[in-house]
Amino acid sequence: MNAPRLGIGIIGSGRVGAVLGAALRAEGHAITGVYAVSDASRERAEELLPGAPLLDVPAIVERSEMLLLAVPDDQLVPLVAGIAATGLSPGGQLVVHTSGRYGTDVLAPLAEAGCATLAIHPAMTFTGTRTDLARLVGCPMAITSAATFLPVAAALVVELGGEVEVLAEGDRPLYHASLAHAANHLVVLVDQAREALGRIGVEDPGAYLRPLLEAALEESLRHGAKALTGPVMRGDAGTVGAHLEALDDLDATGERGVRGDTGDTYRALALAALSRAKIPEGSREQIRALLQENPPREDA
Repeated sequence: MNAPRLGIGIIGSGRVGAVLGAALRAEGHAITGVYAVSDASRERAEELLPGAPLLDVPAIVERSEMLLLAVPDDQLVPLVAGIAATGLSPGGQLVVHTSGRYGTDVLAPLAEAGCATLAIHPAMTFTGTRTDLARLVGCPMAITSAATFLPVAAALVVELGGEVEVLAEGDRPLYHASLAHAANHLVVLVDQAREALGRIGVEDPGAYLRPLLEAALEESLRHGAKALTGPVMRGDAGTVGAHLEALDDLDATGERGVRGDTGDTYRALALAALSRAKIPEGSREQIRALLQENPPREDA
């Protein structure tokens, strides 16, 4: 027996909302309306959800059996309060948000009005294009809800092609921090490495880094800290010192006269690697001293 088809209203046609809406529409659900403010959001809605009407929030709330709230974290609380204040939300309506940070406590005003509230967060970086639809297949998705509604959340994840991970309300901030730390800070790290290689004339830094980074990522996902290699793990203080000197020189000649931050990042991450290294204590202290030295600054 097929699950009932829903009329789904999407509030927030950013990269996440438009893609999830397109995936749910492909499963037979109807898109009753889309709330999109910026030109980019409207264009995304037209591309991924052609024919879906662009409406204001009250109209979407009135005509939808399910609301998909796909807005930035800081906008979620006032949005929920605003919807609850209108008194338009009928009992039994399904409300789903896509924030990694929050569980369902943030939806309490709507739960009090009789809505079924769910939190569903795909652990994926979205581009806001059709290529994301294929990437949803097999994607882990964290769900949080009252026990009564967990089967509903799980069913939606299955329709999206994802893998269910049930999270407790109180675990959401640490969950989201771990994902943001891994994904966003990886981007920063790679960008810094690309810049450094570009400065010494490597024509395509991304292509040059690809074999090394793909191997390192695969090994770290499989084995964690056991995948660490390099001078810190060998206790090679001389090489660490040479790295710091080169990176501080790179940072001092940063673009547009702004001091770079690669040396600072190297120091912080090398200290974290040092805490995982099994090397003689003398080598450990020598490297620690190098890493804790303040980098040279340009004269004001």
